[in-house]
Amino acid sequence: MSLLERKQAYEAAAELCEKAGLRKGQILVVGCSSSEIRGDRIGTGSDPAVAEDVLCGICDALSERGVFLAAQCCEHLNRAVVVERAAVPGADTVNAVPMPKAGGSFAAAAYRRFADPVVVEEIRADAGLDIGDTLIGMHLKKVAVPLRLEHRTVGAARVVAARTRPKFIGGERAVYDDRLK
Repeated sequence: MSLLERKQAYEAAAELCEKAGLRKGQILVVGCSSSEIRGDRIGTGSDPAVAEDVLCGICDALSERGVFLAAQCCEHLNRAVVVERAAVPGADTVNAVPMPKAGGSFAAAAYRRFADPVVVEEIRADAGLDIGDTLIGMHLKKVAVPLRLEHRTVGAARVVAARTRPKFIGGERAVYDDRLK
């Protein structure tokens, strides 16, 4: 196990949870390229051991806060996500089991680790963590706000984060709840 990558993933996920103000029951979508973490080009060196290490770090940070993880698959499964059934009650699920080279090592590790995993084609997550340029934006709620983290890498991969907020509607006469910005 790479303790450094596990620690980096934990720290990035914990910092994002704090800065985004994630609460119990909310969902964090994570896209993760084990290839990029190793210093390879995305999709060229899938590494299940690296993915498992990163998954453990992220799951540790999220379980402390009661936040659900949605693990994004790679483009071979159309960037579907693996999530615990309890996070998406009543959701339409699809029949796919992610594998390291068909769905990605990170999603495959999540599928094996989760107690009751399901795969859904789309989700509207409350925040996102992109490790290695995996393009998670399609799985965030409508108004995504970029967050600059102090923890900007996991291994050799860049880390990009976002939180979401409700839309501001109503124009100049509207009054907004400052807690939701």
